[in-house]
Amino acid sequence: MGNKDISKDVLSSINKKTGKKISENEVKKLASGVTAETMQSEAELRKLIKQVSTMAKVPVAESTVNDIVKAVKASGMNMNSMETLMKMMMKK
Repeated sequence: MGNKDISKDVLSSINKKTGKKISENEVKKLASGVTAETMQSEAELRKLIKQVSTMAKVPVAESTVNDIVKAVKASGMNMNSMETLMKMMMKK
């Protein structure tokens, strides 16, 4: 599966699950500020999760934030692991 396919699948899944319409441009704008350091820093990662939550207008429980942070850190930022993580999150 190519990156474009997974990106569209993720966006479509988010829109379906939240019942809210998030544009590809909104996601790109947010993603443009994400760096490897963002994923390494727990504070930055938490900030990113909150930004996504706000953009999607979907509250995220602190326990869920903790689970996401733990999963991202455990993945070691391997892109295959990140794709697997995204697929897992889409199924929740």
